[in-house]
Amino acid sequence: PPPPENSSEIELFEKENIPLAPAPNHILIEGDNLHALTALSFTHEGKIDVIYIDPPYNTGNKDFKYNDSFVDKEDSYRHSKWLSFMEKRLKIAKRLLCETGVIFISIDVNEVAQLKLLCDEVLGGEKLVNIVANINNPKGRSDERNIATSHEYLLCYSMGNVAFKGWDAGNNILKRYNKTDNTGLIYREIDLRKTGDNDRREDRPKLFYYFHYNPNTQDFYPTREEDTPMGYIQIKPLRTDLSEGNWRWSLDTAQANLDKLIPKFMGVRKKYTVFEKDVLLDFQKIKATSVWNHKDVNSERGTEQFLDLGFNKNQFLKPKPIGLVKLILELIPLESALILDFFAGSGTTLHTVMQLNAEDGGSRQCILVTNNENNICEEVTYERNKRVIQGYTNAKGQAVAGLWRNHLRYYKSAFVPSAQSEENKRLLTQASTDLLCIKEDCYTELTETAGFAPTHCRLFHNESGKYMVVVYHSRKQWQVCQDLTSYIEALSGLSEPVRLYGFSPEKENLAADFAEVRDKIAAVALPSAIYQAYRAVFRELFSL
Repeated sequence: PPPPENSSEIELFEKENIPLAPAPNHILIEGDNLHALTALSFTHEGKIDVIYIDPPYNTGNKDFKYNDSFVDKEDSYRHSKWLSFMEKRLKIAKRLLCETGVIFISIDVNEVAQLKLLCDEVLGGEKLVNIVANINNPKGRSDERNIATSHEYLLCYSMGNVAFKGWDAGNNILKRYNKTDNTGLIYREIDLRKTGDNDRREDRPKLFYYFHYNPNTQDFYPTREEDTPMGYIQIKPLRTDLSEGNWRWSLDTAQANLDKLIPKFMGVRKKYTVFEKDVLLDFQKIKATSVWNHKDVNSERGTEQFLDLGFNKNQFLKPKPIGLVKLILELIPLESALILDFFAGSGTTLHTVMQLNAEDGGSRQCILVTNNENNICEEVTYERNKRVIQGYTNAKGQAVAGLWRNHLRYYKSAFVPSAQSEENKRLLTQASTDLLCIKEDCYTELTETAGFAPTHCRLFHNESGKYMVVVYHSRKQWQVCQDLTSYIEALSGLSEPVRLYGFSPEKENLAADFAEVRDKIAAVALPSAIYQAYRAVFRELFSL
């Protein structure tokens, strides 16, 4: 709800209280995503594991606003406006990703080429994992004249060397993996010889080399030496017409992965060849491909799931299906991942996170950001996920149990004056409390139960041994610090030093006020830390 009309308090985020339970804290921020991302650069820089966004596709059909006006197909600056809009947001998004963070972006043919070039520049072309063809409409769009579009795209970039988990194989694929080695690994054999185009020796001469194999000792190694030692068999890549071909792997790759290769006699050819031991990934997973043709990514499924929650079709057009976001998250090897979606739309991403946690026991956390145009945030994004948590009656009149082991915390972004006056610094310090709760993931307040006045300081903990203290500027600040020192000194069972935020020009000055408990605190001076985070973002956005 909005603050009382007579309220003089300026807030960065206005919170709607949700009953607490031992569960992940999910965040919904209502407001312009550029402003919200800037705030998140203070709370979550380098912390986000996965970003998934479904930005405006810029089709020219009133789906993209720039400077409060829709951009239509006749606008000669249509693409450049969209790129400027996306560049600012992607630059901050990159700051938020951790060292192994991954970003997925849905897009269609209108901007896929421009988005690829932009992401190569902002995120790094070498960070591209792949561009997925997501078959979201297998029948094709009936309104297209010549070729009916059946897919859209999903761009994937990874900031580090993260090994994707893969997907459940399914019976059709599992039956191909019909071998088991003495360690219990399930695998199939794939011929190492290259087939198809450029499979002759002269096509790729560097991929032609020999293997030497001793059937008695089982010694086996690749080499460019043609001369074969006594007792060894020479194996080279032979095409079906027995002419010389080449291998799929380089010599260096074969040497480094010799344990994945198997020499095998082929009775039909009466020759030895080499097979790759293609091991099924852990827990019967297979590597994802660049074409996603699953029924659960069909756009019709997204609409069905939305309607099943009790909404009507006109409340939100074309919501993303849960299956698409689930496929993305199942690739990431973290059941405690922190996930961000700053084009949240109907809230599919959070719905998926909560559902996936319920299925595999994970503790993933999700941050959603969306504006409230046409009351979307209040009446759709928030309401959808509230129903998922509390339970609802579906379109068939059946009661669906809630995923109650989740917190959903609703915030609204607003502005604090930027001039660095003492008064504005005090306002920012006071207004930053909710921002600090988000940063430290501490929401259970202890202030009044501990005997302190909320106008002087605020105390929070996370029910797992983590504490946060925020000290405000007041005439009684010295006495408040003394009382807090006694309180902190008596704390036991801390999981980490108490996070201490206070109105002080420097961290050293703040720490000096708590010298007696210096070993139990980690001091951060406010509001300079927030100002510095904002300055860093704005230097990057407006340095061109």
